[in-house]
Amino acid sequence: MAPPNPRADWERLDDQFYRKVKVYEAVFDEDLELENYIVAGAPYGGALAFYRNESRLYQYRDAQTSKASIDIYSYSGKLISRLNWEYGAIKGLGWSDNEELLVVTEDGTVRRYFGLHGDFAPFSLGNGAEEYGVRSCRFWSSGLVALLSNNQLIAVSNYKEPRPRLLAASPEGEVSSWSLTPPAYTLSRTVEVLLAVDKTVYVIDGTEAEDRLLQNGPFKHVTASPTGRSVALYTIDNQVWVVSSDFQNKYSEYDSKTKTPPLAMEWCGEEAVVLAWEDEIHVVGTNGAVSKHYYDGRVHVIPELDGVRLVTSETCEFLHKISSVTEEVFKLGSTSPPSVLLDSVDLLEKKSPKVDEIMQRIRPSLPEAVDVCVQAAGHEFDTYWQKRLLKAASFGKSVLELFNSDDFVDMTEKLRVLKAVRDFEIGMPMSFNQYLRLTPERLIDRLINRHEYLLAIRVSEYLRMPADKIYIHWACQKVKVSTAGDDSLCKLVVQRLEGKSGISFETIAQSAYDEGRAHLATQLLDYEPRAGKQVPLLLNMEEDDVALDKAMESGDTDLIYYVLLHMKKKLPLSNFFRTINDRPTAAALVETSARDSDTELLKDLYYQDDRPIDGSNIFILEALSRDDVQSRIDKLSQASRVLSDSKEAATQFQHKSVTEAIQLLRLQEALDKELSDGSDYVGLSVNETVYKLIKAGYGKRAQKLHSEFKMSDVTFWWVRLRALVAKRDWGELEEISKTKKSPIGWEPFYNEILGAGNTKIASAFVPKCSNLPAAERIEMWMKCGMIIKAGEEAFKAKDVNALEVLRTKASGSAVGEIDRMINQLRPRNR
Repeated sequence: MAPPNPRADWERLDDQFYRKVKVYEAVFDEDLELENYIVAGAPYGGALAFYRNESRLYQYRDAQTSKASIDIYSYSGKLISRLNWEYGAIKGLGWSDNEELLVVTEDGTVRRYFGLHGDFAPFSLGNGAEEYGVRSCRFWSSGLVALLSNNQLIAVSNYKEPRPRLLAASPEGEVSSWSLTPPAYTLSRTVEVLLAVDKTVYVIDGTEAEDRLLQNGPFKHVTASPTGRSVALYTIDNQVWVVSSDFQNKYSEYDSKTKTPPLAMEWCGEEAVVLAWEDEIHVVGTNGAVSKHYYDGRVHVIPELDGVRLVTSETCEFLHKISSVTEEVFKLGSTSPPSVLLDSVDLLEKKSPKVDEIMQRIRPSLPEAVDVCVQAAGHEFDTYWQKRLLKAASFGKSVLELFNSDDFVDMTEKLRVLKAVRDFEIGMPMSFNQYLRLTPERLIDRLINRHEYLLAIRVSEYLRMPADKIYIHWACQKVKVSTAGDDSLCKLVVQRLEGKSGISFETIAQSAYDEGRAHLATQLLDYEPRAGKQVPLLLNMEEDDVALDKAMESGDTDLIYYVLLHMKKKLPLSNFFRTINDRPTAAALVETSARDSDTELLKDLYYQDDRPIDGSNIFILEALSRDDVQSRIDKLSQASRVLSDSKEAATQFQHKSVTEAIQLLRLQEALDKELSDGSDYVGLSVNETVYKLIKAGYGKRAQKLHSEFKMSDVTFWWVRLRALVAKRDWGELEEISKTKKSPIGWEPFYNEILGAGNTKIASAFVPKCSNLPAAERIEMWMKCGMIIKAGEEAFKAKDVNALEVLRTKASGSAVGEIDRMINQLRPRNR
């Protein structure tokens, strides 16, 4: 069997070649009546959306087929899903780069369908769309522009975060056609609209509408090239103009010589324009050259980045420009090294001795020839020529001593993936350039959306990519459609996903919950290893106790706080406390948090937990922070009431202390009013109050406080001593020295008074310190400067050594007195 001719479907347009590749045959059912449908195709060989054209009459078959719907097909004619439609007249049907279907209704409502099976997120265009109504829409990869009946334009630049905004005011008049240039290809980096109004064309962006001052309108079609460098215009006299984007230069002109304008005009790449009537298309080249193609039925033109797809009931074709590498290899009469290298494969198979001679001739250019053959293989749709070109490249690189084979290996991988997705059963006939733009990750997403899980897994494994999202999507879909019981379905999902890395059971559980299978969702969440993924969903499912337990098991305090905050907002306070009382860790965290930021919650917690001392401490702290006396008293009274409700013995002391604090505050408030002009007494302790009263000369009042607050005598005497010393009330201190007993002893009096510098009064207390050793009393007399008294103390103790020491420190008459005492003691010692 002779090999296929690689140039059989080539057509020359001036100095360029185009070809029409038949991708699929016997595509759609004849009963589909493709001519009655509006067709929109997703980029990169994605899905086709069919919606019946309501302006056309069609034959009634049955009630089911007469219902309005949007049908989603693959290019091979396989029905992927059917979306029932009952939301009003459709004025715009388009796709995003992520294969999301955009449906715009007359009232300005936009539904973004994702996943190809009916899940959607709606948004409104606003800005008068409901009032004036949408006339038509144009789409680009991530946004759209809607034309209203009042000629106003509304743009949305991001489908996922839609913020509709009005473009500059459009001119009045009849709009005969319009198109747009995406933001990526404009100088302003915002979308620009080409609006054909009356005899001219306006370029409109967000700030201005610029008239291009044309006189040959109205233009039935106006279309910007994919990169916005050129614009094609279809005039009223059935001519096609190709001009520069600034409308200053005309590149080509073509007269279609037809009486009716085409149904569609699209760009085929950057250098050719396709005109489509019902069953005829014209491909117009750069210099006005044209090729014509005829069909038996209606042909729909779907633009792609590197060509156009031609869809009929019978076939699906891809029209595109021949790449430079393909032309270099296959052009008739070509003697380029890549072409020679391809021809040498035939000689090699025939074992011809000329092979060596040929290889030696092209050896200097052999590396480039190998690269060209590899690239040309990527642009071929025919597997025969793919293999042939790769075989030529393999032969060429085997001759070279040093050659990097990465590109060769990479190309073989890409071609195997492309062959798999181009299969009739899958129906994604993307070109090599489209695959590069789409990326393998997004290709796998498209396979997942079609529920082609096996192929998606095989492609992921082949390309060494993670497959976790494939398994998760399968499980979510299984949960949605399965009628099996919760237990058996959970077991099935867990078994299938066992050992797979990166699996998020939280996502699967969320799908189960969305389907109303809360018990199944709870079961699936038990297999989610990350508590941070489990807990939010459990809270949404109102499984608060389980969520709290999971958070506590994780040991993540932030996660526990998150659950507790959710429960506090949701539950009655009593139920919230009952929940955390059984969980000491949660209770401790609530207490710690409330101590810093929510004292009212802390009071309720202590009350519910029957902790009166802790509860009263809060009121006491609040009392200490108050400046107003009555506010302090009120807070302390509340603390007292909390304590009085308890019968525990441990609370009695604190209750008594709080009661006395209230009593003291009231007494201090009275003292301030009676004895001072400010707040001299409020806020002092009992000891400080007594001290201040004695120092101020109110000893009897201090004595009364001593009695009322049952101060110990030791404390009272200490306070009185220090107050009298501070007051320098030497007379009162001298009177005290005449008393017989002191609860604190007499040494403190001596020390405090001596420290104040009064040696005379201090000396009055030395004789009263009879419990001290003689040596200490001698030292006390010495500190008072009374050498003779010190000597008398040593004499009584019969301490000659002490007397001799004193003699060295004595002066004047004191020396003789000390000598006398020493002499009296020495004879006795003999």
